[in-house]
Amino acid sequence: MQILLHLLRPHRKVLLLGLVLGLVSNAANLAAPLATKRIIDTLGDGGSLTGPISLLLVLVVIGSVIGLWQWMLMGTLAEQVVLEARLSVIQRYFRARLAELTGRPTGELVTRVTADPGLLHQASSSIVGLVNASLAFVATLVLMGTLDLVLLLCTLAAVAVVGAVMAVLLPTISKAQKAAQDAVGDLGGELEGTLRAMRTVKASRAEQRQGGRIEDDARRAASFNVRAARRAAWVWTVSWSGVSFAIIAVLGVGAYRADAGLLAVSSLIAFLLYAFQLMGPIGELTQNVTALQSGIAAARRISEVYAMREETSDPQPGARMPDAPVFAVRDVTLRYSDDAPPALDGVTLTIPSRGHTALVGPSGAGKTSLFSLLLRFLDPQSGELYLHGRPYRSLTHSEIRQELAYVEQEAPVVPGTIRDNVLFSHPEATDEELHRVLERVRLSAKVASLPLGLDTPLSGAELSGGERQRIALARALVRTPAVLLLDEATAQVDALTEAALQDCVRERAADSAVVTIAHRLSTVIDADRIIVLDGGHVRAVGTHTSLLATDDLYRGLVEALRIAVPADATA
Repeated sequence: MQILLHLLRPHRKVLLLGLVLGLVSNAANLAAPLATKRIIDTLGDGGSLTGPISLLLVLVVIGSVIGLWQWMLMGTLAEQVVLEARLSVIQRYFRARLAELTGRPTGELVTRVTADPGLLHQASSSIVGLVNASLAFVATLVLMGTLDLVLLLCTLAAVAVVGAVMAVLLPTISKAQKAAQDAVGDLGGELEGTLRAMRTVKASRAEQRQGGRIEDDARRAASFNVRAARRAAWVWTVSWSGVSFAIIAVLGVGAYRADAGLLAVSSLIAFLLYAFQLMGPIGELTQNVTALQSGIAAARRISEVYAMREETSDPQPGARMPDAPVFAVRDVTLRYSDDAPPALDGVTLTIPSRGHTALVGPSGAGKTSLFSLLLRFLDPQSGELYLHGRPYRSLTHSEIRQELAYVEQEAPVVPGTIRDNVLFSHPEATDEELHRVLERVRLSAKVASLPLGLDTPLSGAELSGGERQRIALARALVRTPAVLLLDEATAQVDALTEAALQDCVRERAADSAVVTIAHRLSTVIDADRIIVLDGGHVRAVGTHTSLLATDDLYRGLVEALRIAVPADATA
């Protein structure tokens, strides 16, 4: 409820206007039965009907015009609230720590932007509707009481029964809606992951098996939605049936009292009109409370996004140290959770401002964890990192990352064209820089062969995995960064292109730092320094030749990949 009120707070004036319009519309509608009573009394007295009928027509017109205005106003407000909820979730995603996002299915995160805010549409105007309906409900009862107290007591008895039943049923709607939205999120995550791996699914002949799992998620979401729909149906049935029974009771008791001379016929007709009109506020209350329950369920899921930890920093003034290494890691320990074993344990190393440094080691050695620290995707539990001699904690995330260019192993491309992807990190780069980098990664001919050239959307372009990886590499090479971080950037390219890319690495290493995570040791034989990681520790540092002679683990990695070992090194 706090999340919903937070989204509505900037629209207080619109809500107040909607409330006033609702009150005016309700007042016009409430006056209509009294105007009808006046028409009947005038008819009995033999007076002119022009005035009473004109008054009734004016009340109907006023109620209709004001009601239309309020409906349009609150509909616009509802769409604005949905938009702001979506924007706030999107913004929170981009401010969140990477671990908060990577630990959740992508499809589930998408539904919190698309489906969940949609449930706020009706809920955003339900608060005004609840106030208006409540006031109309009370005012109707008061006016009914002025006509006949006995009939009012009959009506209140029926309303009390309806209210008790609704109090039991309404909370279950929110729980069912929350469960339904969670199930839709699971469905989106499962479907998104399956679509990305569709080649593997088909190659494994797992279409029916995987399709069955996704269908089960869809059925589970549907079952929760059906449960919520049934609860809502019960609420509506109880409310309308209660009012209907109240009208029947009023009609029976009222007819008896009118026959006994205790109640005027015109008053009985007016009371019945109010009884029928009472169905309006009760229906609005039911509808708005149901919408509010759905909105609260959506707000609960949105609040989980708001609870994501954001990237925070405490920047301090300072200047880089000219003679300091580009990276210095001092006694760093990193855990992914408090009870997890350390991914890095007391790691200390330096990376010079020039040259090619390779990180090697078996799976789970800590290579990716070290990269995550260098990019400040994560912060260590203890120890300190330095960039150009300045502590990481004194720099903002943007200040750190503007010094780095990163190509991850999967080399994902972002939605857009080839031009958008290559210029993603530096949109201000010139066309000359763009064409130069495409030539360096051997993509100029491929781009020229495409009908739209650089403006070809990557979603439909016929590009191989290696070509997409070269686009990611080109994105990192547009401008000269202080550090180029490569997570096995040559994993999916042919031998000739790999040689060309290695030339690019050597060229950059001559002027700046290049750090490579090596899954294939053949790509780092010529590295200036090789750091061997094992079990979260720095095991050894040296060149390819020296490590072959001194480190058993490195030699085993080399032999496993069948890289020729020089005879003098093995000796």
